[in-house]
Amino acid sequence: MAVPKKKRSKSKKRTRKACWKIEMPNLRPCPNCGALTASHHVCSGCGFYKGRQVVQLKVKKAKQKEA
Repeated sequence: MAVPKKKRSKSKKRTRKACWKIEMPNLRPCPNCGALTASHHVCSGCGFYKGRQVVQLKVKKAKQKEA
C-alpha cells in the first residue's frame, strides 16, 4: 500500500485546497427574451441560441371557461 514519505506542509495543503470553492454560475441575459441563461447554452425560456430557434418549446394553453 502506498504511504507518504514526508508530511505535507500546511502551505502545500492549503494551496491544493484553494481551488475548492463554491462560485455562482456565470449567467447572462438572453438577447431574445431576457431570461438568465448559462453562456454557450440554449435559452430555456425561449429555445434560442445565437439568434436562431434551436429548440421548439411546448406551451400549455390556458383553458377558457365556457359560459
